[in-house]
Amino acid sequence: MKSLLFLKKSKWALLCIAMTVAFIACSPKHITQTPDEMAKTADHNKGLKDYYKKYFLIGCAVGMNSLHSVDTSVIIKEFNSVTPENDMKMGPIHPSENVYNWKNADEIVTFAQRHHIGVRGHNLCWHNQEAPWMFVGADGKPNTVSKEVLRQRLKDHIYTVVRHFKGKIYAWDVVNEAIDDSNDTTQIYRKSNWYNIYGGPEFILDAFRFAHEADPKVKLIYNDYNSEHPIKREKIFKMLKYLVANHVPIDGVGFQAHWKLNDPSPEELRKALDEVTSLGLKVQFTETDITIRTPPVRPAGAPAFGAPPVAGAPLAVRPASVPDAGYTPEVEAKQVAQYKMAFDIFREYKKYITGVTFWNVSDQYSWLDSRGGGLAGGAAAGQTATRVPVKAYPLLFDENRQRKKAYWSVVNF
Repeated sequence: MKSLLFLKKSKWALLCIAMTVAFIACSPKHITQTPDEMAKTADHNKGLKDYYKKYFLIGCAVGMNSLHSVDTSVIIKEFNSVTPENDMKMGPIHPSENVYNWKNADEIVTFAQRHHIGVRGHNLCWHNQEAPWMFVGADGKPNTVSKEVLRQRLKDHIYTVVRHFKGKIYAWDVVNEAIDDSNDTTQIYRKSNWYNIYGGPEFILDAFRFAHEADPKVKLIYNDYNSEHPIKREKIFKMLKYLVANHVPIDGVGFQAHWKLNDPSPEELRKALDEVTSLGLKVQFTETDITIRTPPVRPAGAPAFGAPPVAGAPLAVRPASVPDAGYTPEVEAKQVAQYKMAFDIFREYKKYITGVTFWNVSDQYSWLDSRGGGLAGGAAAGQTATRVPVKAYPLLFDENRQRKKAYWSVVNF
């Protein structure tokens, strides 16, 4: 009897071992593969959108240069969402009170619809690339407009633009970068023309309410950069709690994700995500890129680059552009690791994240290049003054639109 029981136990043990071996054998082998191994064994008919089909939308920023180049083949294969880089911003689309430039934005939307690609609207209210005429008062002088007139102009603009694209856009960046960027914890909001003329942050509430009235079905996003840095993160969190408390129709928060090889840390990223999602808001990573350039060092106590000098404070001297050292194996490895870290966390938070958008298509063109790579300082992707180009190599496709090792670290799951 004992021998029979021993035999049964032995058979059960062998069965368990066999099942474990079979499970290991059937598990996805590419989990431990290197990016080089992934590139050799992967299904090259798939694009990023296919790898992330069960997670969230994968997008890129596009302009007219993308729609009239070989970028289109990459966009169609890899992405299921696009964001107009500049052509829906207030200044370009609404340069004077009774003039709207729809041509470029309409062409982008038509391209997207033709290829069954979603469109994110970017953006409705921003201190940069704003329409200067909005702030002209009855005296014809800049920044003398009354709050009442400015509010009506903002309403007319948002109603017109949102209704023009109604049913064609799934989300809007409604307000962009309204939070102060300094380390002064008492100053929550950026002192923009909007803030100054309104006399406070009420313009943010208005913008979201106007957008919701114009299209009740579109998702409405607040968008900002350096959202993971502790001081700014807490300022954004305070603003979000203010919006929620005032029943503002906000659906989510856009983390611009203009990141560097060592910034943000995993802990900073998770903390920022936890705070936003604790309010019941969704997250979109809206302008993702990881530059290989390091930012210039600013002396302690010096004002920001380009800011007016402060009496008694050291000067902030912007260094001259350095020669392009190229995409070396060392920086490549760091970029691969940073992209992998980010997407590992994205997948952890998949039930909260509804989209990840890269800012541009490939290293052939990046908005960072014209800003000297590391000189961007985390700021948003606006049209910038021409500088000596310094390549930032921030994306998943190289200058020939070929997949980089960072691409395979992103899909390696």
